[in-house]
Amino acid sequence: MDEHDRIQRAFATIEAEKRTGLVLFLTVGFPDLEATLELVPALVKAGADAIELGIPFSDPLAEGPVIQESSFRALQKGIQLQDCLDVVAKLRNQVPHTPLILMGYYNPILRMGLGNFAEKAQSSGVDGLIIVDLPYGEIDRLDQECRPRCIPIIPLLAPTSTEESIKASTESASGFVYCISVTGVTGARQSVSQQGLDLIDRVRSHTSLPVALGFGVSTRDHVEAVGSQAQAAVVGSALIRVMLESPRDQLVERATRFVEQLSGY
Repeated sequence: MDEHDRIQRAFATIEAEKRTGLVLFLTVGFPDLEATLELVPALVKAGADAIELGIPFSDPLAEGPVIQESSFRALQKGIQLQDCLDVVAKLRNQVPHTPLILMGYYNPILRMGLGNFAEKAQSSGVDGLIIVDLPYGEIDRLDQECRPRCIPIIPLLAPTSTEESIKASTESASGFVYCISVTGVTGARQSVSQQGLDLIDRVRSHTSLPVALGFGVSTRDHVEAVGSQAQAAVVGSALIRVMLESPRDQLVERATRFVEQLSGY
């Protein structure tokens, strides 16, 4: 195992401890940059195994109203891709073992310049990328810049993914595979989708990489249901909703309490 590969080490720890991993999504700069810097170490302490840091974007087509609202508010604060990279750099010493994964849309990265972005991502300490609107068949240009810098582009698969696309997306992938549990946008739901659990089985036939399942996971019961078949559950909208409903001076405390419930701490 590469001692510098935080994603690999995190999933090895999850497996050794025989539990379901917890990956959390936060929008960078919501409600402000200081909140992001305060929240990440607190949520890691509360049980998060990895953090997806959302890059605010004006047209987040895969997001439901909760994450859209957080992205809109971050953009109102003027948060850009460079700010997200700066946040990773500031957090790196505080959470030295926790994977910090940038999640967002392709346009801001393309605008920064692929080589320039990859270089900055590496120097900031980014552990991986999830690019929501970049089909895996079109990642070559970005991958050529990121792979030599040990920054994997995490495959994002949905119940509508064909066997061909699952095979193509996973055969040269590293890190983990992110499975979307539903056909639709992000948002908390009543139960974990059977479609999502079925997708995990399909993915398993093509790769031995760890699998994380997201979209709609919002309770400890959901996390346990996901853990019956996947290595980790991803929680985003439910956490952002807690943040939206929290006064700023209680934000970290309430978010931490929610994550402790999710993780079973």
